[in-house]
Amino acid sequence: MPTAKVSETIAADADAVFAILGDFAGIDGPAIESKAIEGEGLGMTRTLTIGGGTVVERMDNYDPASRTLTYSIQNDDCPLPFAGYVATLIVTPTGDGACRVDWFGNFRAKNVPDADAVDVAKGIYLGMIKAVQKQLAA
Repeated sequence: MPTAKVSETIAADADAVFAILGDFAGIDGPAIESKAIEGEGLGMTRTLTIGGGTVVERMDNYDPASRTLTYSIQNDDCPLPFAGYVATLIVTPTGDGACRVDWFGNFRAKNVPDADAVDVAKGIYLGMIKAVQKQLAA
């Protein structure tokens, strides 16, 4: 089972970064055409329209004390090249008003080589981290 992982340092307070990345209902990004949220708290789902397809994700763990969020993709017809996808992001203070974001996902590659699926996942994580950096710099 492939694992995609990124670790990035952000020159911002860990709580401020987690307030954005940990906001399961607040996800936004250039590839997201629309989103719908159902429920709240653990078990809530978000349905994202991406490239004309839908991705249904469920929040499986949320711990603001450790700044940790785990979520999983629920639909087999997801347009992304993943099956059995589960990802976790952790925001850790590193001192001097900076933090590190560790984001990793485990999955089975679907219709592509493992390395290609890993690259897609890493691209998603890095894109979201860069969006947070831009948002906090504004």
